[in-house]
Amino acid sequence: MKVIICGAGQVGWQIARHLSGENNDVTVVDNNPDLVARATETLDVQGVTGFASYPDVLERAGARDADMLVAATHSDEVNMVTCQVAHSIFAIPRKIARLRAQSYLDAIYSDLYRREHLPIDVVISPEREVAEAALRRLAAPAAFDAETFFGGRGTLLGLQLDDDCPVINTPLRQLTDLFSTLKAIVVGVRREGRLFAPEASDQLFAGDQIYVFAETGDVNRTLEIFGKQVKRQERVVILGGGNVGLAVAEALEKRSDRIRAKVIELNRNTAEQAADALERTVVLHGNGMDMELLKEAGIARADAILAVTDDDKVNILAAVRGKAAGCPMAICLINDTSFIPLMEPLDIDAHINPRATTVSSILRHIRHGRVRGVYSVGDAEAEVIEAQVLSTSPIAGHEVRNIEFPEGVLLGAVMKGDEVIKPVGSTRIEEGDVVVIFALAADVPEVERLLQVSIDFF
Repeated sequence: MKVIICGAGQVGWQIARHLSGENNDVTVVDNNPDLVARATETLDVQGVTGFASYPDVLERAGARDADMLVAATHSDEVNMVTCQVAHSIFAIPRKIARLRAQSYLDAIYSDLYRREHLPIDVVISPEREVAEAALRRLAAPAAFDAETFFGGRGTLLGLQLDDDCPVINTPLRQLTDLFSTLKAIVVGVRREGRLFAPEASDQLFAGDQIYVFAETGDVNRTLEIFGKQVKRQERVVILGGGNVGLAVAEALEKRSDRIRAKVIELNRNTAEQAADALERTVVLHGNGMDMELLKEAGIARADAILAVTDDDKVNILAAVRGKAAGCPMAICLINDTSFIPLMEPLDIDAHINPRATTVSSILRHIRHGRVRGVYSVGDAEAEVIEAQVLSTSPIAGHEVRNIEFPEGVLLGAVMKGDEVIKPVGSTRIEEGDVVVIFALAADVPEVERLLQVSIDFF
């Protein structure tokens, strides 16, 4: 597959890294020669320096015979014009654009733009992706990471194991015997900074970060088994009333369990706009770093503080202050990944990285074949892939015990019809089944081969 990636920033670089590692023909376009040089020097890609929306620049990038274009520059307007040029002049079959401005998103999602007028096949909104990620974190407060699969019927949980975890020092094989009816599998373990797919004989230790795939109905029981308290969220303080904070507050207002939220916003105009848009949520104007304002927002009685301003340092410090004031859970929006190692020593429970959520969303739409979902784990260390099994797949018709998965790959769950199944050695994978597979980054190409997804892209 020949792909042109416009924008060589963090998102563009990560997408290029994934696709070039899977033997695709990738060309990166950016008007910053240093970013282009970084991409070509560190990845197996070609580079073109210039404005992505210029037809001559796209032609130099090979647009005449490209299969896909991903427009991920920092400018919404450049991304939209690039897709228009790719369609009108070069007839590139598939075009994905990252858009941030709420006005564009409102118009596009309300179908005011028709494909023939603005030919973008998939619109990716980082703010919407981050808001959805925040809601998933709030739904599983004991987890540092969470993502849903199978249309919400399966959940991936990231859990930090503490000293009081009742199942530490226990082989995973024994856990399967002890909890035979539990539809949950540990698919990944991060220990001393290294992520790996565990074997049945491996034990879990205090300090491990584990990734567990569970049927959604078994999530609470899974949390309890790994020593996590299950508590319903009732009050949330949201720091930041911009696009992300507003989207979260609006979603919470629509929920049937009626979680009460209060929003703190420093900018008066933004605060007034948020107050106008929200019906039941209290919006406070002021500095979220101010302890008196946090107290006025009821931080000591809140179940969680969600810090989603556009300033990483404010998010981190406000989260620390919130926990110091008695709030049991803190979630931060972190753009700079160099801050991520600070999360554990600062006792911040979970973080959301916009780059990772955007990369996961884009990958979900550019994977080959019957891939229905892709989630990037950590700093692109691994992927969790949801895909439908084709008749041509090498795993179709075989029992799990007879499938030669790579060492860094684990099958997390199988959905047969409407039933989610915890796979065992005798489970037979059939055409039409939907599987969720955890794969370390280096093993993703082999997973795609096993799923035979590359033959059915469009």
